Amino acid sequence: MFLDLRSCLSSAHPSLAMSSTVLELGITAGKQTRTPITTKGTALLLLSYQTLGIIYSDVGTSPLYTLNGIWSASGPPPSKEDVIGGVSAIIWALTMIPLLKYVIISLYFGTMQGEGGSFALYQGVYPPEERDVDSDRVLTGDSVTLQTSVGSRGKLIKKLRWPLFVWALLGVSLTLADGIFTPAVSVTSAVGGIGVVQPSVLKNIQGISIAFLLTLFLSQRFGTAGLSWLFSPIAALWFLSLLLIGIYNVTTYPSIFRAFDPSRAVMLFVRTKNYDLLAGIILALTGSEAVFANLGQFNVASIRLSFTTMVYPSLIFAYLGQGARLIADPENVIQNVFYKSIPGAQNGPLFWVVFVFGILATLTASQAMITAVFSLTQQLINMKSLPPLRMIYTSETIQGQIYIPAINWILMIATIAVVGAFNDLAALSNAYGFSVATVFFVTTVFITIHIVQVKKLPFVVGLGYFIVWGFIDAAFWGACLKKVPHGAWVPLMLGGILIAIMLVWSWGKRLEDDFDSANRGSLRRFIVPYSSIDDQKIDQFKPKRVTEVLDNDDSALDEYNRDELFYVAHGQEGSGEVKQLTRIPSCAIFHKITSGKGVPHTFVGFIRQWPALPQLVVFLSICVLPAARVPAEDRYTVTKVRTMDGFYGVTYYLGFRDDYDVRVEDVIERICVLESTIGGHNPEALSALLAKIRSVSQISTHITPHYHVLSKPVGGGRLWSPVATWVRRSMLEGVYHRMATMFPETANWLTSADQIVHVGINAVI
Repeated sequence: MFLDLRSCLSSAHPSLAMSSTVLELGITAGKQTRTPITTKGTALLLLSYQTLGIIYSDVGTSPLYTLNGIWSASGPPPSKEDVIGGVSAIIWALTMIPLLKYVIISLYFGTMQGEGGSFALYQGVYPPEERDVDSDRVLTGDSVTLQTSVGSRGKLIKKLRWPLFVWALLGVSLTLADGIFTPAVSVTSAVGGIGVVQPSVLKNIQGISIAFLLTLFLSQRFGTAGLSWLFSPIAALWFLSLLLIGIYNVTTYPSIFRAFDPSRAVMLFVRTKNYDLLAGIILALTGSEAVFANLGQFNVASIRLSFTTMVYPSLIFAYLGQGARLIADPENVIQNVFYKSIPGAQNGPLFWVVFVFGILATLTASQAMITAVFSLTQQLINMKSLPPLRMIYTSETIQGQIYIPAINWILMIATIAVVGAFNDLAALSNAYGFSVATVFFVTTVFITIHIVQVKKLPFVVGLGYFIVWGFIDAAFWGACLKKVPHGAWVPLMLGGILIAIMLVWSWGKRLEDDFDSANRGSLRRFIVPYSSIDDQKIDQFKPKRVTEVLDNDDSALDEYNRDELFYVAHGQEGSGEVKQLTRIPSCAIFHKITSGKGVPHTFVGFIRQWPALPQLVVFLSICVLPAARVPAEDRYTVTKVRTMDGFYGVTYYLGFRDDYDVRVEDVIERICVLESTIGGHNPEALSALLAKIRSVSQISTHITPHYHVLSKPVGGGRLWSPVATWVRRSMLEGVYHRMATMFPETANWLTSADQIVHVGINAVI
């Protein structure tokens, strides 16, 4: 039934065959997914260097506020044993959470595309179906769903799909909320250091912090790679200063090394019976989730190398040094543990050097979470759990390095609002810690499932992991939960709003795509070449018989005049109706929004509304490849419908940095190459055909569906059915449909709006 340009070129004209670049990208193999970044040698060192400014700047700036988060500056200084116990708790928390849980263990559980984070873990349990790109160009076949059997464990996981999806969205939404609080807490804490030498400036801290934040968000358009070369030197010098100052401060009280004994941390809680101290200790771990969430921006080796050689030692000595100074000079240092621990004069040159680097380091810390938010948003958009926001790819080699303008401006507004609303830094820290603790627990649950379900390790391994890290995460979460009335309600509220938006969009988009797939069918069911039957017989002709003849005997088509085509209506509405279609000299490109065989529902809706058929009909599907750019000559693969003139299936291949710009003239040239290659025409006929194709393509229109979503009533006849019907209608027609209208699929096309026709279709879902 079909002739494929790629097969024709490779057999008849090897010189015109697609380049090996396309084959390497996986077009013929059907592989369209990204692959993890692999580097070694100098490239690995450079990538590890970049991680300092993007991933670790958040956890690296925690020493600015952690000890004062445990012991408030307004309260009495802690005892010597309490300080040792508190530092011990921080050291072992850093060892168990960022080092072991995230850097060593979690990085093994990224997706096959090298993505990390809560949603990536969900994708690992429920991977998206492998797409057969070639089947998208099959226009006369019906879609077939392969049913596979699953074992008892698989059945349980299948039933848990929606609960785990909500659980994943909880982790993602609170990580997104974290992207608001990280800049607010970090920058405000750093700027607050000026109050150590100039207390009168404290009243202006909010305004100064907002000015720095504005500069940060306005610089995001330069991309991750560009910013990393600016921020990485700052982060490297910051970690070096933490290490050197920490080593110096340890000499003021060498016995602080007793903090490496974990029993000191246990005795702190036994002695004080103050469980709330954990809400302050968790501040030392903020940014740990960015290690995993930013996996798509870098790779496993670079993340591990930079953390173990630079970040972890610097943080350990920073907290040891602060603890030593707090023991040596408790009354003075408790006022601001970080800045009061800086050696030398209070207003000396070293103080101001560290202050400046503290400001710059907190800006890089904010960058870590902003970058993580971009990565998570990209995953959500690709999985159709968020509207299709515009994404700008900022790297020629790494697909995960992106900039999303809409998210950047939302984060900027929300962060500035949080800084302005929270006058008390303690309340801001309470809000911060709660979202961090919740994300920790979400990750633990998913990794436990991965160990058993994906990695196929013994159940006892998953259980052991859950007991150890589930206990630690639950302890932190319980302490932070008590802070809900004192500021932690803010991320909880933001997370709830984000979850609601993502759930409604995911649900509505899935129903809409299911509707689109269900109404996609064989071209031969709708378009029939049947000129040998006169008008009177056409009215008596049964569509069922047409379908049987055409589906079972392709040779029967040879007796028909293919220049005259008829539309045969199916379904309840207009069933049995036959309309002759007038061929008009133009080109129509019908865009397929879901993958699979057959023609899209848009085509049927178009024929029903305008009973005319362009002489050149192209059904276009999109495939984004894991490469920055695809050469222009390799972007289109064309398939021709043999039994009907003027019908073609086209796959449009894009690199992740290519603009969505369907150039009709390029498509036409590929069609002309195909027609010239397949033969069957004498030179005069071929020349006339090619001239006709080029002529009609001068008038081209892109046709996409505009689904008007209508909600099905909830059946069952129960008392709550009318209420459920109203809620369902409100969500789908009132919320989802309005969002879909605000964020259309065509918003990022470079094609002129004058060339796009939206075919209105009622989608009862």
